[in-house]
Amino acid sequence: MKIEFPEYVLRILGAYENAGYEAYAVGGCVRDSLLGRTPHDWDIASSARPEETMRIMAPPDFSVKALSGLKHGTVTVVVKNGDESAASCEVTAFRRDGKYTDMRRPDEVTFTGSLGDDLARRDFTVNAFAYSEKTGLVDLFGGISDLEKGIIRCVGEADRRFEEDALRILRGLRFAARLGFSIEQNTAKSMIKKRELLKNVSSERVFCELCGFLEGKGEVVERLLIDFREVFAAVIPELSPCFDFDQRS
Repeated sequence: MKIEFPEYVLRILGAYENAGYEAYAVGGCVRDSLLGRTPHDWDIASSARPEETMRIMAPPDFSVKALSGLKHGTVTVVVKNGDESAASCEVTAFRRDGKYTDMRRPDEVTFTGSLGDDLARRDFTVNAFAYSEKTGLVDLFGGISDLEKGIIRCVGEADRRFEEDALRILRGLRFAARLGFSIEQNTAKSMIKKRELLKNVSSERVFCELCGFLEGKGEVVERLLIDFREVFAAVIPELSPCFDFDQRS
């Protein structure tokens, strides 16, 4: 399947290619495109390190904003148009993640020239796609099969993915609710087993994920609320007394 890129994304990918680097659209924008949905934003991964991106994406056609994500290899590339309008993408260097002692973000990252290393650190197979016009679709973890089956499955070992970032538990449930998917068996077991890790996540982040979950497809939300009630009770303890309560009495 060919993915149609917006013009500003093509300009960014073309600038990297002209400079001799690899660059791909990655993650949710590729997933949504494959599902026939219009992505809300476009994320790019590149073999260029942040300092190299700053050199490549130079005025007058581009500018780079290096914000809080810089130490993790992420910058925002702004594409300038002749009519003084602009569009932007987040660009992250290919990387391997170090330890996650706070269960949210890696303590350190190691930049790598390997797209495969970068995709291997991602959360779910349906978010581990990469695509460029030159290479086409890169699917190293069976994401296409899971999209076709309507499954949310962790990349690699589920326990490790959730120990790295506990918020992924709620993210996986949100994806399932919004897409109308089910949770793969091993991933589901790990979500329930690792649910107490969610107590280490800020209430603000939990709230955002719960709101997104509740905006999902009604019948799927209902099913997931029942099947994963222990997970939701880990962040809303008041739910526990309701389990198996006989409301007819």
